[in-house]
Amino acid sequence: MWRLAGPIMLSNVSTPLLGAVDTAVVGHLPDPAYIGGVALGAVIFNFLYWGFGFLRMGTTGFTAQAYGAADRAEIGATLVRPLLLAAGLGLALIALQDPIGLLAQKLIEGSAQVKSYADIYYRIRIWSAPAALANYAILGWLLGTQRPRTALALQIGLNGINIALDLVFVLGLGWDVAGVASATLVAEIAAALAGLAVALRIASRIGGGPDWARVLRRERLLALLRVNADIFVRTLCLVAAFAYFTAQGARMGDVPLAANAILMNLQQFMAYGLDGFAHAAEILAGGAIGAGSRSAFREVVRITSAWAVATAAAVAAIYAALGPLIVAAFTAIPEVRAAAAGYLPWMILSPLVSVWSFQLDGIFIGATRTAEMRNAMLLSLALFLGACRLLVPALGNDGLWLAFVLFMAARALTLGAFFPRLARAVG
Repeated sequence: MWRLAGPIMLSNVSTPLLGAVDTAVVGHLPDPAYIGGVALGAVIFNFLYWGFGFLRMGTTGFTAQAYGAADRAEIGATLVRPLLLAAGLGLALIALQDPIGLLAQKLIEGSAQVKSYADIYYRIRIWSAPAALANYAILGWLLGTQRPRTALALQIGLNGINIALDLVFVLGLGWDVAGVASATLVAEIAAALAGLAVALRIASRIGGGPDWARVLRRERLLALLRVNADIFVRTLCLVAAFAYFTAQGARMGDVPLAANAILMNLQQFMAYGLDGFAHAAEILAGGAIGAGSRSAFREVVRITSAWAVATAAAVAAIYAALGPLIVAAFTAIPEVRAAAAGYLPWMILSPLVSVWSFQLDGIFIGATRTAEMRNAMLLSLALFLGACRLLVPALGNDGLWLAFVLFMAARALTLGAFFPRLARAVG
């Protein structure tokens, strides 16, 4: 478990580190609108890219099951299928960038200046769509074949390039929001090219060149589309919740929006770190299911969950002890620091609540039981929106954070209700 989870945690934490650097770089510019612009621009890509997160999750589940069954030809096919899908979807996003941009401008909330910066960010970063989606498929395949160290190396390379270019473009050349977007564009293309070369070489060693008859087999394609459609709906609901959270904060003004953006970086650090255990559960549970071993499946659930809960408690303790110092590192604007510090208790509570939904997500993805994930997320989103309608008018931004914590709890409870049926089906 640790052989898988350790590199995955390092890889995952590097992703919010990138978001943190983006926020910190523009956070030291003189206007909080820069932070809000990057935050809202990132929300647009959360819809576009997280919505296609099935390219990572579905690929890992299918690949882990083929790996557990020692089906070499299918292992290669599970790489090619999502790459073809990623290329088509990425080109479609570029072709549709104008209507997508117009819709995003109508939906997002914020001051005119914040929306202007968000549009600049979007117009530049959209050109990396095929590369970004290909990176999801490659990452999922590497995890499914139990090569987390290779995935870690590629992820560190991606984020390292991005961070270095952030500093050059924003602080060195003074490109502000355009610099942040350009850095991400270059880094995602470079990572996709490197990842494709590495993955194809590994696939060739495992089973030779791609078996196109296997790749295009009808029942396999239909299974891929079914699982991906379920994960797409599930992920779209998740991103909708985060986007609604950001939009509600934007209605309260630039300072609450900036404070929430900083605290969401802490949420992402925690989520991506704990996802190391969820990914390990995903890989090992998929392998146990592919091998038809119920005892191995139960052991995977027990060990990964125990370590995840212990780590969540440690993260909560760190946020309680060092939270104000962490917030201060993000911005020098006094009013944003004060606002973020005031809402910090919600971030101390969040790891203890969120960890359960992360673990169950990993287990269900490894089992490719995605219909249950879709249904659980639909229920959770409805509960979140209802909680926001009741709590935000009464409690303001504290009500918004309370609704968010309730959303994470609902995700765990709804998936937990489906878990006994999944456990009985293994083997």
